[in-house]
Amino acid sequence: MNVPVVAGAISTILFACSAMPMLWKACTTHDLASYSFGNLMLANAGNAVHSLYVFNLPPGPIWFLHSFYLLTTGLMLLLYLRFSTDKQFVSQVVRQPRTQQES
Repeated sequence: MNVPVVAGAISTILFACSAMPMLWKACTTHDLASYSFGNLMLANAGNAVHSLYVFNLPPGPIWFLHSFYLLTTGLMLLLYLRFSTDKQFVSQVVRQPRTQQES
């Protein structure tokens, strides 16, 4: 292996490890109050567009890193939509009909 590939592999591991506490907290506590819907949507949209570039590169550590980012930002958005405390906002985004109790 050459130095850039080794550096890419090490940085991929470090970035993935740095996201694990965030994912653990979100999955175990369902507390996503500190996240904004707009930020999560922009992160997912950016990752989707960036995928066009990344997956046209030769396979390497960047593929694993970007795939990890795709999965984590997608998971965070799904958790936000599922467990957000702002039920009225989420129902408008997901277009769920409001019940009589919420009216």
